[in-house]
Amino acid sequence: MYNMNTAGMDSVISTNKVLKNTYMLLGMTLAFSAVCAGISMAMGLPHGAALILSLVGFGLLFVVHKMADTSKGLLAIFAFTGVMGASIGPMLNYYLSMPGGPALVMQALGGTALVFFGLSAYALTTRKDFSYMGGFLMVGLLVAVVAMIANIFLAIPALSLTISAAVVMIMSGLILFDTSRIINGGETNYIRATVSLYLSIYNLFIHMLSLLTALGGDD
Repeated sequence: MYNMNTAGMDSVISTNKVLKNTYMLLGMTLAFSAVCAGISMAMGLPHGAALILSLVGFGLLFVVHKMADTSKGLLAIFAFTGVMGASIGPMLNYYLSMPGGPALVMQALGGTALVFFGLSAYALTTRKDFSYMGGFLMVGLLVAVVAMIANIFLAIPALSLTISAAVVMIMSGLILFDTSRIINGGETNYIRATVSLYLSIYNLFIHMLSLLTALGGDD
């Protein structure tokens, strides 16, 4: 009985450590990403450069997962989040140049923060296991990606709006899913956990901004 209690206590301590390290690293990478986005905006990088940076970031994502268990994992995740932050600089400059754009950006930032903290608090408080959502979320994400690629050629505004709304919902679900995995011991590597939450926040912000812009277009 004593050994079982000790094992249970060790598991809780280990989980809390992963959670703490994840949130600390997430905060640092988001801040670094914001700084890189600011530098990108100040430099006035063109949209072509943003595309190249996004492709580089995609490659770095695989590097992060490969090095997550090594001492180079932290360097890899900062490289990844820095590049991803810089890649949205041109997009932010575009929105900020629009009438009412600064307000939309701030609303998207506030909305993203509200969703993340609200869902994280819910998962932490209830400690529910949301692992059952994994399959649905992955299918939904795949469908959304296919729809985004198709809409590059179709350029249908209504489809773009639908995609943004769907991605906001999917990323919200992934925040619950990933936080639940950490709490319940499904994810024990804080670097991988940080990358998952970072990507959810990143995409949540981008598509919430797109959604707010589309909905405010008639004003």
